Amino acid sequence: MEIDTALARRLVDSQFPQWSGRALELVDPAGSDHVIHRLGDDLSVRLPRHSGAVNQARLESEWLPRLAPHLPLAIPAPVAVGEPGLGYPWHWAVTRWLPGGPATDSVANAVLLADFLSALQAVPAVGSALVTDERLAARDDATRAAIAQVAGVFDAGALTAVWEAALRAPLWDRAPVWFHGDFHQGNLLGDGGRVTAVIDFGGLGRGDPARDMMMPFTLMSAGTRAVFRDRLGVDDATWARGRGWALATGLNAYCSYAATVPRVAAATTKQITEVLAG
Repeated sequence: MEIDTALARRLVDSQFPQWSGRALELVDPAGSDHVIHRLGDDLSVRLPRHSGAVNQARLESEWLPRLAPHLPLAIPAPVAVGEPGLGYPWHWAVTRWLPGGPATDSVANAVLLADFLSALQAVPAVGSALVTDERLAARDDATRAAIAQVAGVFDAGALTAVWEAALRAPLWDRAPVWFHGDFHQGNLLGDGGRVTAVIDFGGLGRGDPARDMMMPFTLMSAGTRAVFRDRLGVDDATWARGRGWALATGLNAYCSYAATVPRVAAATTKQITEVLAG
């Protein structure tokens, strides 16, 4: 959906007139799911650009304030949820602005991120119905088709071996735990390279923690990946499933965006290459 600053301005001014005098500045590049504007010095406006992201504003507004006190890194702080209006069809979010730049690959960050997941997984799930039981097998056809599509770029045989190992790995048979759901390098903020915040909880849910094993294959190299895995205590089956999730999501993004967005091409090429490295 085409979303410009004029539309964002009208939505803010009509629904939250207390902020109508604040400057509104487009953040570029943003993610694939939202158009983001900075609102004054301390707020951001996030408008979903497609139907797959339309539940995120209400999801984050309900759950992030409950999770934040348990977590060792900053996460978004919802301020308000906007309503559909002025021809815009979906709910949208106003959150506190989180400053930061890129996070880098380091032992310190591997430890920080493992500790973040440990804390997230330990948050009590009382009252939560956010159980996500999607399994890798549901992505089998799409992932095999993607492997065939990229066979001229990557080693299709090696990709298939990783994928089939993930499918053979024993399933998670313990109580569901919280997962971020889209835990990769692009959803981190850093200060001088050190991780300070985790953002974009649109995939938040409870279930198999393997879903959050994208991070070691996007941010990290072999040495820091080993530190992360040891710190978090990831068993062989969860690691194998995690490689599968990292492969499936990396291939999906590569096939969808790499031909037109160079930064996605670079990031997903690294992700797929690191998955092959293990």
